[in-house]
Amino acid sequence: MKVLISDNLSPEGVEYLQKQPGLQVVNQPGLAPEALLSEIRDADALIVRSKTKVTREVIEAGQQLKAIGRAGAGVDNIDLPAATRKGIVVMNTPGGNSVSAAEHAVALLLSLARKIPFADACLRTGKWNKNAFIGQELQGKTLGVLGLGKIGSVVAKRIMAFDTKVLAFDPFVTEQYAHDLGVELKPLEEILQRADFLTLHLPMNEKTLGLINKDRIALMKKGASIVNTARGKLIVEEDLIEALEQGKLNGAALDVFENEPQINPRLFATGKVIVTPHIAGSTVEAQAKVGYDIAVQIADYLQSEIICNAVNFPSITPKELSQILPFARLGESLGSFLSQISQIRIAEIGIRYYGELTRRNYKPITSYIVKAVLQPSLCETVNEVNAMSYAKERGISVIETVSSRERSYTNMISIQLRSGESSEWVEGALLHQGNPRLVSVDGIPVETQLSGTLLFIRNQDTPGVIGQVGTILGDSKINIASFVLGRGHEHAVGVVNTDSEIPEACLNRIRAIPAVQSAQVVKL
Repeated sequence: MKVLISDNLSPEGVEYLQKQPGLQVVNQPGLAPEALLSEIRDADALIVRSKTKVTREVIEAGQQLKAIGRAGAGVDNIDLPAATRKGIVVMNTPGGNSVSAAEHAVALLLSLARKIPFADACLRTGKWNKNAFIGQELQGKTLGVLGLGKIGSVVAKRIMAFDTKVLAFDPFVTEQYAHDLGVELKPLEEILQRADFLTLHLPMNEKTLGLINKDRIALMKKGASIVNTARGKLIVEEDLIEALEQGKLNGAALDVFENEPQINPRLFATGKVIVTPHIAGSTVEAQAKVGYDIAVQIADYLQSEIICNAVNFPSITPKELSQILPFARLGESLGSFLSQISQIRIAEIGIRYYGELTRRNYKPITSYIVKAVLQPSLCETVNEVNAMSYAKERGISVIETVSSRERSYTNMISIQLRSGESSEWVEGALLHQGNPRLVSVDGIPVETQLSGTLLFIRNQDTPGVIGQVGTILGDSKINIASFVLGRGHEHAVGVVNTDSEIPEACLNRIRAIPAVQSAQVVKL
């Protein structure tokens, strides 16, 4: 079986593959697009890093292609839908560069505190100006860590050696996990107000886009500093530049930028910014590890059909997959819906299966559900294979149960998120030739489709709410596909399916309705 390597892979990874019986290794990094199309035709597996663009055309050209391996976490250079449709497993190596990325964040933090790059640059011009580079000690200071995943946790451990107090914000980390780490979990606003230094380790999604903006910078201490080695668009750069120019912030150290590889020249002009070219995860050790890891994963799959760290395929046989995939999609949609409307810090995920599902292998379905619940809040790439391990790392228990009790719907899935005395839960079922439906929220019956853009509302059970919501949506030229209202003992819930997205201004008008307790847009 032919394994084509089209990017520079670590010698450890190449050597491992070359030693495997039955594998023909073709190591040709830097292939031109035309040469790649030719070479891929008889390849059984392709291994890349970030340079090779694995387009639909490349995937279609791979007539024997069974697996694509990415030596690293990001798979933006791989057309996942095209690979999935063709039945090609795409695997990556998440977490392989966590220590490297964390150490780079610490290095930037220290460089910022002691103004090392600025002093170095000055001295190289022949100027000896000690008074211009008076720094700060980390001892006794407070570091705010936004995102306590693998990288954020390593940063926290390293920084505590400096006798620095660490506060963290992460909705998907339990109090016990943070306590064991020696970190205090606090709300975002409190961390911004208290932190002398802020380091970002969050994923890029709709909730975190532009998280650090003018309003949030205004909450920060005068003279605070920011480090970002996560995603460039977590920060609104114009707002950061303004805060630096006006002296609100003392400095910033950035490895990532809004529009890479272009960098806003005003960042340099402030004289307060340290920059590196997105190299946080680029170390000899990290590259060796991810290269070796992906080599092992590809060999295991080709030789034994063992799937590890797949981003588009669960760890089951193709026959089992075809049987449970409709239920997995139902669970995924339910988990995503619940995650987007949830207001609690998750300590436990409870999943109950009914009907035919009690007699099937529901473990992969659980993985789909946990992935959907965790995905919005993690920096790492969460997939059906690694979702359970990510939950375990964060101290989140996953409890699966089955029930033979008859319900109004067959083949139903119930998902509950729990934290202390609080809980939120939804139920769904497959209807009408496999159509996934939401059937209840917090025990309140409310049947509607689980797809597209949804508006979820909690409100007091008083007259006029439906009319007011409909009027506001109509004013914004948003067509309502369906509007379902469910009534409980104390309040009601509503789910509105719309034909287009709901602008923030429109959503704020709905939230301003006196009877509305909360309103959220859910995208599935």
